[in-house]
Amino acid sequence: MVHQVEDAVLEIHDLTVTYNKKPVLWDIDLTLPKGSIIGIIGPNGAGKSTLIKSIMGLVPNSSGYIKVFDKELNKVRNKVSYVPQKESVDWDFPASVLDVVLMGRYSKLGLFKRPRKADREVALDCIRKVGMEQFLNRQISQLSGGQQQRVFIARALAQEADIYFMDEPFAGVDAATERAIITMLREMTEKGKTVIVIHHDLQSASEYFNWIVLLNMRLVASGPTALTLTPELLQETYGGKLTLLAEVGNLMEKGEFPTRDKR
Repeated sequence: MVHQVEDAVLEIHDLTVTYNKKPVLWDIDLTLPKGSIIGIIGPNGAGKSTLIKSIMGLVPNSSGYIKVFDKELNKVRNKVSYVPQKESVDWDFPASVLDVVLMGRYSKLGLFKRPRKADREVALDCIRKVGMEQFLNRQISQLSGGQQQRVFIARALAQEADIYFMDEPFAGVDAATERAIITMLREMTEKGKTVIVIHHDLQSASEYFNWIVLLNMRLVASGPTALTLTPELLQETYGGKLTLLAEVGNLMEKGEFPTRDKR
């Protein structure tokens, strides 16, 4: 069940990605709407991170093409922001919170140009938005996991992009940080930005996202959350891997889909 979107912000056609001659993503056809918070959901090893890396040009495609704003990525890279998994970053790198967030301005600056006062103001505003202003000069290695994730989000915000790809931004953060991030993402989409999030928590997915992509090496479904987050399509996506599925299905049928504990 795949809903095609006219005037799509992202278009993927016939995409196949292989590692060591084994397919990781198979024949993906996908269009995504502007101004939405989109959740990419599927089991471990389903190719979710590979899909985003492929869009960002970080892994080679075996076939197919990808267009962002109806253009190749290289022509619109300054409109695109990518937040990788936190585990993939060297957090011992000697940089302060302000240094890291200023890095988000480099695509606006061009090579070898120093940040101006205006860039610093944007960075400080983004740091305030994620509630990290009291840590401006703290080394990133000295932050908690949730604080590091907030800094990562602030760096992405400082890019002032139009489309954001985020690989599990809620992994390892406390409930307060998760709420702060999702509130911010909603505010971004209200301003016409598009946010695409890899997510693993089915219970919060129905609350967080207005569009869902279900992926398990191939595209199972893509469409409005109410039409895609169904027991049948979840079963097709996860197979027998998810013991929670029967319980989730029962709750959904009763309209009692639980949300994450609001500690």
